[in-house]
Amino acid sequence: MKPKLNNIAIVPARIGSKRIKEKNIKLFHGKPIIIWTLEIIRKSKIFDKIFISTDSAKIVNIIKKYNFNNFIKRDKKLSDDYTGTDQVINHAIRQLSVKYELKNICCIYPCNPFLIKRDLKQALYKLKKNKKLLIFSILEYPHPIERAFFLKKDNKIKYLNINYQKKRTQDFKKKFFDAGKFYFAEKETWLNIKKKNKIGIIQDWWNAVDIDDPNDWKKAEELSKIFNKKNFFKT
Repeated sequence: MKPKLNNIAIVPARIGSKRIKEKNIKLFHGKPIIIWTLEIIRKSKIFDKIFISTDSAKIVNIIKKYNFNNFIKRDKKLSDDYTGTDQVINHAIRQLSVKYELKNICCIYPCNPFLIKRDLKQALYKLKKNKKLLIFSILEYPHPIERAFFLKKDNKIKYLNINYQKKRTQDFKKKFFDAGKFYFAEKETWLNIKKKNKIGIIQDWWNAVDIDDPNDWKKAEELSKIFNKKNFFKT
């Protein structure tokens, strides 16, 4: 009989990164940024095991130094710029299912130094209430997206819809977007992509910093100094 894992975390960490070289293992306040994420996951104490899905021996060797030893070897064809998260997690599930009986799987992105264990626990609570859901992190748009505009080549403004410019900000319904931190669902939900019903966990703006380019990285480093002084990460 295969051992049962009720809750596991899978962290997808490929070596390739276009805008920040080797972003997942770049030092963030003295430690590879992925290690900050892995340590938060471990401290949450809700996962039976933490697995890292990677295509890189270099990533494996670095992570092992911090006593994280569960890896899923990912093919190069699943490590390009066009492979979706669903494909990566489903590959991991197939690999792990050979050895384990799996129940709940949480995909957590590696560049996540502001991850809060409270959010993970809240997501698991909601999943237990409704097993057919996918629970994920969301953020509110800070300004009504209906009033957006873009710049033409001559820097002149072109509104997406000129009629919305006269409408008051408070009259618009709130809009949200994927914060890109984690996705929590049962194994069967992951394997049936088209049947996913989603529920969002609203994140505070300060713990959902999207680190996409060098400017984002600098912003995250400065914010973390402030947040650690104020003990924001105790929850």
